[in-house]
Amino acid sequence: MRNREETFKKILETAYVMFSEKGFDKTSLSMIATEVGISKPAIYYYFKSKDELIEYLFDEICKEIELGNTFDYSDITKINLKQKLLEIGYQSIDEQNSDTHFNKIFNQYMLLASRDEKYMTRLLDVQAGYLKSYHDLFIYAVEIEAISDTDIELKAHMLTMVIDNIGNFMLTGSKLDYKGIWKEAVESVLREQPL
Repeated sequence: MRNREETFKKILETAYVMFSEKGFDKTSLSMIATEVGISKPAIYYYFKSKDELIEYLFDEICKEIELGNTFDYSDITKINLKQKLLEIGYQSIDEQNSDTHFNKIFNQYMLLASRDEKYMTRLLDVQAGYLKSYHDLFIYAVEIEAISDTDIELKAHMLTMVIDNIGNFMLTGSKLDYKGIWKEAVESVLREQPL
């Protein structure tokens, strides 16, 4: 018999995959329990309802996104700013390539958010945090005189939108040069406009 923590983790992992593949509406707690190898009544020990499981998983995904949106400025200099920005995007692209379920389940939550204000509010908070992370990074770059303070908010928004849309295109299976697109976006926002 598995211990509780292992079973809980297995429920979350299974729900993550099944929700991403089948959607919320076509996945039942009974299906998840069967895949985990527990009885349907046993799954209620962990989650009172499918809605509770959906909400818990959403919160965990949001926490993971927020953690990934925290940039470490300690080793950013005038010289390596471009390289560090490239690495941020490349890492995000690599993570999305390695987890084929993330964009699918995130789109499920986007649809849910269109009908449920609680989910929309949380998604907007995550999005605001993402925008703030890039904005703060550019503020820091201005402070270390790596870039001028011209249009830093627009530059931060551009990079945020580009990396987000890369994820959307990856979801559709489009075979594009995502790292090349990210590189072009970074070079574009770092390019100083002539007076």
